[in-house]
Amino acid sequence: MKALAELYLQEIKTGVASMLQYRATLVIWLIGNVLEPLIYLVVWTTVARSTGGSVGGYGVLDFAAYYIVLMLVNQATFTWVMYEFDYRIREGTFSADLLHPVHPIHADIATNLSSKVVNLPFVVAAAAGLAAVFHPAFRFTPLAVAAFVPALVLAFLVRFLVDWTVALAAFWTTRVTAINQIHYMAVLFFSGQIAPLTVLPRPLQVVANVLPFRWTVGFPVELLLGRLTRAQILTGFAAQAAWLLAGALLVRVAWRVSVRRYSAVGA
Repeated sequence: MKALAELYLQEIKTGVASMLQYRATLVIWLIGNVLEPLIYLVVWTTVARSTGGSVGGYGVLDFAAYYIVLMLVNQATFTWVMYEFDYRIREGTFSADLLHPVHPIHADIATNLSSKVVNLPFVVAAAAGLAAVFHPAFRFTPLAVAAFVPALVLAFLVRFLVDWTVALAAFWTTRVTAINQIHYMAVLFFSGQIAPLTVLPRPLQVVANVLPFRWTVGFPVELLLGRLTRAQILTGFAAQAAWLLAGALLVRVAWRVSVRRYSAVGA
């Protein structure tokens, strides 16, 4: 465990140093992370105003609170591993990863954490700016705040394991853009990023409860905003624990099967 902790620390330091070398890319990435929830916020506040001030139990100020918190949660849980996995295999750089004495997933997790170290302070500043403009209706409770941190950690782990499993499709086909796009749209729709899940029709809410995506974004957001009962909070943690176990099992099985097919296309 000590060696693994040292590995994570070194990978995070290396990742932070690498990202700071590409400041323009970092700025563009941050703008994208802020603009997407901002667009949804403007759309749904406009809809709420045009329908009497409330949609799906959310008023104008509630939508502001929802999307500002969502921006922070999405930044804390987002992964990009699916979008670079096929490149690593195509170019042959994954061969070096396979020579390391630890599972490659550890380096990917550490690299992802390093991006959060760099990006999160700027996203927090952007959230503070949006709060000053939109005056969100935050209703934090001690229970919600206390439960939010473990919920956020579990959300990140579940999201990473699911995304890493999807990324393994690159072992079967070197062009995974279509697969990534389908997965991205499913996450966008069923996690609560396009709209709070209470806005969706009841059948789609049921589907969202079954899939892992709600528990990686929507659940932590709703939890912190105090929109869940104690029973719903416990259900959410149970769902996260179940998907964490399922994700770990999926990674274990999919990795064993997929790595046997590995052949570097590049040098």
